[in-house]
Order: sequence, then structure tokens, then C-alpha cells
Amino acid sequence: MSMSAVDKAALEKWVPRTKVGKMVLEGKITSLKEIFEKNLPLLEPEIVDYLLPNLKYERIDAGLVQKMTDAGRRTRFRVVVVVGNEDGFVGVGLGKAKQYVEALNKALRDAKLNIIPVKRGCGSWECRCGEPHSVPFTVVGKSGSVRIVIKPAPKGTGLVAGEVAKVVLRLAGIKDAWTETFGETRTSVNFAKATLNALKNTYKFVTPLDWLRG
Repeated sequence: MSMSAVDKAALEKWVPRTKVGKMVLEGKITSLKEIFEKNLPLLEPEIVDYLLPNLKYERIDAGLVQKMTDAGRRTRFRVVVVVGNEDGFVGVGLGKAKQYVEALNKALRDAKLNIIPVKRGCGSWECRCGEPHSVPFTVVGKSGSVRIVIKPAPKGTGLVAGEVAKVVLRLAGIKDAWTETFGETRTSVNFAKATLNALKNTYKFVTPLDWLRG
């Protein structure tokens, strides 16, 4: 189940520490897309909260990790989350801490700072409806041992993918896609990051629709 990733109370108290943050609060930057187009650094998660008030998140993995230190065995929580507005922006984050809530907050912060824009389209020759319901062309992503291929699918197909990839695709705003996966997909964080990497590659190529917009 998706939940809001925006802490509205904290956002009201936000005092920007970076130039980009100040520009956002002053209204000089009005969209997250503008930040990516201008290649500006995204160093404050509050920027994402401010520009994407409908941001949602979903936890895809949580557990305990143990590490041996000189003082003995140390146990911490490890949480992996996906954030997205279901309309062209998505991010994956990992957080570790002694307390679960702290680990979750770290994961949310990490996901927001790693958020990316996703180019959507109708790349399926079987559909050609022109609506942004799928990916515009086949993309490939990799993280660790995991490799994923995401292919355009006609409207109504749904997301033919593993559960982790489904969450990333859905929060990115993609409704129809076929996928092929290779490697250790049981490692949730690598599976999610591989999917994110593939979606990032949607901006590596220019489509005919981009020529018309230009």
C-alpha cells in the first residue's frame, strides 16, 4: 500500500541550505523537471517534497542486519523504499539505523535524493495510442548481478514483472510493460536499482515526439 512520503510539518519549518533550495522557496524554480533540465544539484530532500506534494512511498524490503565490531555484535534495521508521484518521477533509497523509524526516514531521504525523471510513451507497435502509459522504447538496466529489460506493451497489458519491479514501474507512472530479468532478483535493493537504472535510460535517446516538441 502506498503512503505519503511528504512530511508536511517538517516542510513548513524548512530553511533551505543550498542555492537551489532557496530558488525553489522563492518561486524561481517551479518544477522538478526544471532542476534536471538545468542540471542543477539536488542536495535537499525538502526540494522534492516542495515540488512534488503528492509523492508516495512503498517499502519493498525491511530486516535486521548484524555486524561484528570490537564491542561485540551490532544489530541494525535495514529498510529499502521506493518513492514516486505516479506521474514521471521515481526514486529508490536504502536506510540503516538502530531504530526502524530512523532507518525508514533515512531510506526516504536517500530515495528523494536519488529521484529521477522518467520518459513515458507508447512504444508498442501493437498499440500506437500515443498516450504515455508505457516506456517509449526498450530499455535495459543493471545493478549488481541483476539485469532487467523493460519493453513497451500495448494498453491493457498491465505490468508483467516481478513484485519489486512492479512497485518501481507503478510509482513511476508506467501502467503497461513487459520485462525480462537476469541474475539474483531476490536481492530487493539491486532489483529495484536495476529497474530504476533502466527507467533512467529512457532519457538517453530522443524520440520523434521529442522532435515535434522541440
